[in-house]
Amino acid sequence: MKILGIESSCDETAAAVIENGERLLSNVVNSQIDIHAEYGGVIPEIAARSHLEVVNPVIRAALSEANCTWDDIDAIAVTYAPGLIGSLLVGTLAARTLAILHNKPLYNIHHVEAHVYANFIVAQGEPASSRPHPEQSAALISAGNQARSRSGGVTSDTGVTVPQLKLPSSQPDFPLLALIVSGGHSQLVYFRTHGDYDLIGQTQDDAVGEAFDKVAKILGLPYPGGPAISKAAELGDPHAFTLPIAKLQGEYDFSFSGLKTAVLRAVQREVGKDFTFPSHELPGLVNDELRHNMAASFQYTAIKTLVSKTVRAYETLRPASVVIAGGVAANQELRRQLAAALPIAIEYAPIQLCTDNAAMIASLAYYRSQIDQPADPYDFEVQPSLSMKATLM
Repeated sequence: MKILGIESSCDETAAAVIENGERLLSNVVNSQIDIHAEYGGVIPEIAARSHLEVVNPVIRAALSEANCTWDDIDAIAVTYAPGLIGSLLVGTLAARTLAILHNKPLYNIHHVEAHVYANFIVAQGEPASSRPHPEQSAALISAGNQARSRSGGVTSDTGVTVPQLKLPSSQPDFPLLALIVSGGHSQLVYFRTHGDYDLIGQTQDDAVGEAFDKVAKILGLPYPGGPAISKAAELGDPHAFTLPIAKLQGEYDFSFSGLKTAVLRAVQREVGKDFTFPSHELPGLVNDELRHNMAASFQYTAIKTLVSKTVRAYETLRPASVVIAGGVAANQELRRQLAAALPIAIEYAPIQLCTDNAAMIASLAYYRSQIDQPADPYDFEVQPSLSMKATLM
């Protein structure tokens, strides 16, 4: 069963074709990072307009990369929640229209739940088509000239090949514990099987990815903050500053607001300013040694927070598998600390599938198709703030 996935919940326009929930046939992503970098964050109106410019070329490119026509596609899947409302509307309108035009079943997919399913896309042998499988050739991020956005996030009319995807050798077993961490979400979810899960922990304030972005801004590092802090941390001492870990009533809940504030106060103190000094003027006073040491100390503490709660949940629930998902799952310090702390091995999804993409949307849709009815394309609403609690089937 081949499913076309479409993702447009924030600042990536993506389309992908997945076969049987596990075989990656194409994965095309148009990123808007360069557009939003000058603002230090995603501007919703700009994001929606960029999606409008490229959504159709990106979909065409995904079909072409997969050597598929519409006759080969069995269903369409699209993110309907959560996300920026304007961005969601662009992707869902495209998916609904295509489902009606081509008479295809349509599955509405929860973006956060789908992040987990990046871990279900696994290495395969050579596909039947003449195009090499991404495990060998890895044409991951490509599209036609029409899909080029103002960011220049996609490429030539022939597409480009980027580094190979190192996909897991097998899918995780149930029950599984998922740590989902991104710019908008920090959650621990216990899955008994497909579509049957409990949200057991979540952030009580900032998501960890948001904290990375805000700390990067304090230190004068570029947006997005995750990669910038990780790079700066390589040159710093993670024990240079002792930063707090929040103590919460919820056994598996997170909090990063206090950690972010502790970084701000420490930087103000280090540069000889008090708490009234404007944070936006701090970067000009931060030298490289302070920047690197604070980046390393913040990253170490934020990751330690995530890992300690994950280990606690593992020791209580004893799942067969543990996976990490979302943009922050690409963080190498998280992967290192988690591997050292858990007694079971983890096969991580490739970094390219940790950030927003449509392959995870199509993968989840395959398993949804086994247990749920498709959505009605004529009666379809986006839900920008829908929690995973509401998606139990």
